[in-house]
Amino acid sequence: MFRRILIANRGEVAARVIQSCRSLGIQAVAICTQADEDLQYLSQAHKVVNIGSNRSYLDLDKVIDAARENQCAAVHPGWGFLSENPTFAARCEAVGITFIGPTAGTMRRMADKAEARTVMAALGLATIPGSDGMLKDAKEAELVAEQLGFPVLLKAVSGGGGRGMRVVRSKEAVVEAFEEASAEALGAFGDGRMYAEKLIENGRHIEFQIIGDGHRVQVLGERECSIQRRHQKLLEETPSPGLSGPQGERAKQKATMQIKAACEAIGYRGAGTIEMLLSADDELFFMEMNTRLQVEHTVTEQVTGEDLVAAQLKVAANQRLPDMAHPTGWAIQCRINAEDPQDDFRPTPGVLTRFIVPEGEGIRVDTHLAEGDRVSPHYDSMIAKVIAHGPDRATAISRLVVALDAFEIEGVVTTLTLHQRLLRHPGFVAGETDTGFLERELEGLLS
Repeated sequence: MFRRILIANRGEVAARVIQSCRSLGIQAVAICTQADEDLQYLSQAHKVVNIGSNRSYLDLDKVIDAARENQCAAVHPGWGFLSENPTFAARCEAVGITFIGPTAGTMRRMADKAEARTVMAALGLATIPGSDGMLKDAKEAELVAEQLGFPVLLKAVSGGGGRGMRVVRSKEAVVEAFEEASAEALGAFGDGRMYAEKLIENGRHIEFQIIGDGHRVQVLGERECSIQRRHQKLLEETPSPGLSGPQGERAKQKATMQIKAACEAIGYRGAGTIEMLLSADDELFFMEMNTRLQVEHTVTEQVTGEDLVAAQLKVAANQRLPDMAHPTGWAIQCRINAEDPQDDFRPTPGVLTRFIVPEGEGIRVDTHLAEGDRVSPHYDSMIAKVIAHGPDRATAISRLVVALDAFEIEGVVTTLTLHQRLLRHPGFVAGETDTGFLERELEGLLS
């Protein structure tokens, strides 16, 4: 096992990785920028290295230099930032630092979403009808969209988090949507290449958690992430309400076997997620693969009892994984953001003048913040994840409602009230949701 690692990230995921490092006796070196240097979670790290200005988390040279200068044997990339950057992974490998994740080659194949579709289709997974690889330009996008039939979804090859994506419902809108999405992806990811998919409306977003050691891959159940706004997830749960019943169970079992076989075929190492879309007739389609830890990994941990970050560290240290626990019960996570839902979800940075997190049976709160900390305007606005676990969905919802009602946050406007109302919405309680649910119900939830 590693003696010391560098965490090439910040905030909640950095705090999460520190926690697993401490449990394994690993020294965690945290990096920070000027905007973050006063955050209290950094005191839990073995050492803190200030690497400079607000954008320094994306500076490969500074991050690698910090790892080398502090004798770190490995780097954990967290999520976001450099976590799916194959160039960063390759550079770590080139200087003898273990990248805690898949190889640069595997990451490069899967990070290219058009390539990933081709690879997974060849390995047996059903894919959403779409373009044959990436689109050369907006003119080709028009032709492909007409062939697929509207509506279509234009997606960035290297996109994520909803950036570089546009829904197009008519030929007249294709060029503008293509150019906007491409420019957005170029600015966010340095890659403006695009591809197209047929838009499956009223689908449910299902993802399967995997962990592999380079030889064997284990699939740790599925999560449903259909509660989204502009392709940004707000709530996740496991198992999926959309895959209940005999037909859903058959679809789940078939996908699990296919995913295991496909990921073993590419020799996958580390944590990853296979993102799929469930159609109205219970057919699962591959969308993309995330070659990293997910924000919502917590719900899988709650139903399996496994520490996925510790598992990442072990396989990166060339340890074989034992059989991991089969999921039991139900878990739901709410992402609480410093945003104002009444003002188009505008970020609301500021100082947390009161921050009392809830406790209780089956309740877990993951956060990097404490009372007196400042929510920075420079980074992601998520301030906490509240997770409830119970023997069934009704119990998990009930526990989560009580926990959110007890959460005390002052100093910034948050999405807490929205989540409190969402959990009480009859449609959510009945499990009758899809990726358009929140947008359809938002006005009523905010009134």
